[in-house]
Amino acid sequence: MKPAWDKLMTEFADSPTALVADVDCTAAGKELCTKVGVKGYPTIKHGDPNNLEDYQGGRDYDALFEFASENLGPSCGPANMDLCSDDKKKEIEDIQAMGEESIDSKVTELEKQISDAEETFNEELKKLQNRYEELQKEKDDAIAGAKGQNLGVMKAVLAHMKAGGGAEGSHDEL
Repeated sequence: MKPAWDKLMTEFADSPTALVADVDCTAAGKELCTKVGVKGYPTIKHGDPNNLEDYQGGRDYDALFEFASENLGPSCGPANMDLCSDDKKKEIEDIQAMGEESIDSKVTELEKQISDAEETFNEELKKLQNRYEELQKEKDDAIAGAKGQNLGVMKAVLAHMKAGGGAEGSHDEL
């Protein structure tokens, strides 16, 4: 994907309205990546810098170029109300009417909900992983216990007997 992304960055380098860039989330870009919710690599985000969305499309150059050509640039938002539908304008205006302090408080509350949900998920996932490891060990121990009771030899003897080999030491008399 890197060559396709580099080519796309070159293609949009002179765009006055769209930015195509990469960020190293393991170095200087770590804080930004945390802020916008990057959890794995590579991650592609798009949209308003204050409300980036995950890109779900193809990762080859043609798919990336098509998406960028159709979707990057100014979009509906407080800075570009002329690009908004009437419903979206009303939604933005209603939020603006709440006032900065109220909006800030609500954003903090909603981000905490997200953070709490992620924390709960990670805690429960860790419990599941621990339980999985316990179950795996129990299964492995049970299998080892069964095999330790001559299961392999029993299966070989049983197969031999079913094939007509009979028990060793017994011979048919004529």
